[in-house]
Amino acid sequence: MSVAENKLLLDEYITEVWDSANIGAIRRFLSPSFQRHVSPVLPSLDVEDQIDRITGFREAFPDVRLTVQEVTAEDDRVAFRSVFRGTHLGEFAGIPPTGNQVVVGLLDVIRIKDGRFIEQWGGPDLFDLLRQLGATVSATR
Repeated sequence: MSVAENKLLLDEYITEVWDSANIGAIRRFLSPSFQRHVSPVLPSLDVEDQIDRITGFREAFPDVRLTVQEVTAEDDRVAFRSVFRGTHLGEFAGIPPTGNQVVVGLLDVIRIKDGRFIEQWGGPDLFDLLRQLGATVSATR
């Protein structure tokens, strides 16, 4: 696929899966061998794990919207910076609903093969998200 087609695929994914809450469409965008890397020390997520992850975010923040602010693409990769906005109306990470409006930055890189996402790295700033939900978050050196 061309760089332009990869960018269009990303836009369709965000619009359909995130903004329109069409969880059933996820499999159309993810390769059966999809791997989501959320940490260098944790096992990667597969398709089912990614579906569970997005479902969990949508249940906790049912009005979630992703606003893409910047996209860079080259060869088979698309990197994007976006903002996640939503209202905390369901449990998230063990935190009961607060009703808080959250605004969180995301950075992601996606590798595309044969018109589907095959690998993904990055995600939301979870420290900032948890802080906005009232959790006590501290980082040590």
